[in-house]
Amino acid sequence: MDNAGGGPATPEGVGAAHRRSRLEIPAMVLIGVLLVAALGAGAASLYREFYSPRAFVLQYLSLLQERRTAEALAVPGVAVDSTELEAVGLPVSSSQALLRPEALTPLTDAEVTGESVEGDQTRVSVSYTAGGYAGTTTFAIEHDPGEGLLPRWRFARSPLSVMNLSVKGSMSFSVNGFEVDKRQVSVDEAEADPAAAVPLLVFSPGLYSVAVDTAISATPGVAVLADAPLAGIPVDVQAEPTEQFIGVVQDRVEDFLSTCAEQKVLQPTGCPFGYTVRNRIDGAPTWSIVQQPVVTVVPDGAGWRIPSTPAVAHIDVEIRSIFDGSLREVEEDVPFRVDGQISVLPDGTASILVGGAAD
Repeated sequence: MDNAGGGPATPEGVGAAHRRSRLEIPAMVLIGVLLVAALGAGAASLYREFYSPRAFVLQYLSLLQERRTAEALAVPGVAVDSTELEAVGLPVSSSQALLRPEALTPLTDAEVTGESVEGDQTRVSVSYTAGGYAGTTTFAIEHDPGEGLLPRWRFARSPLSVMNLSVKGSMSFSVNGFEVDKRQVSVDEAEADPAAAVPLLVFSPGLYSVAVDTAISATPGVAVLADAPLAGIPVDVQAEPTEQFIGVVQDRVEDFLSTCAEQKVLQPTGCPFGYTVRNRIDGAPTWSIVQQPVVTVVPDGAGWRIPSTPAVAHIDVEIRSIFDGSLREVEEDVPFRVDGQISVLPDGTASILVGGAAD
């Protein structure tokens, strides 16, 4: 219907519709901006939790915590070769025997305490508890050359360390309860020098407790915290003789001296006691041990030593004078001292070499 002026009528509500359109456009822009911001925040959170250097380090520590050693070794930058070891002055013959679940102690409470960028590397510092001991370590992280659309990282310096372990007094020992024999981890195998240190690769961070518990020797253990990437950790362990071992040595020394006393001569062959006369003897002398030595055993390099210990033999012999032919009976105590060297043979038995001399 035409209006009073004769012009065309304006449909009711058209003006209001235009006003609503002008209001809705800014609202849609605002929603878009908020959506983009939300996506950006989500992406940042996703990056921080899964694709950042800190996430890379925490994932490695999580693998150690769960004792998934094979997967930890597969993390980029963890495994090392002889060239890398040589470049940092570590033994190229380092054994991988301890890179297994049985040789790890619990690793807990890992958290990132700092992160900084130095050139092409990111340094991530973490705190943790290893085997009940608190520790901190800083790792150097860099971009993995093979990364694609998503960022990938690798350790710029391997988190493995080398424990240079010297165990005196035993060819076998345990690390965190995992039994090891020097001949199994040495490049010399069966010919391994008992006194030489053996280099062992270990995960860092980690607590490693070395102990000896054999029939011959024992030690309460020495614990060391590996908390520096690709570093050398010297560890010296001196085992002490067990009471059982000292008892066996005592028996062997007594048997040896008793065998010496069975010889019917003035100077028993290979024995630490004897008797000298200027006249002739009439009949064979008789020996007995009236005071056995109280044996102790002390460490001596890779083996053991019997310190010089007093003992007393007794001789009973008849002596005839070369001047007048008279005969007299001699019964005399003969003091002497006993010492010895003890070597542990490859089969675990001990070789005891007893010596000594007249007192």
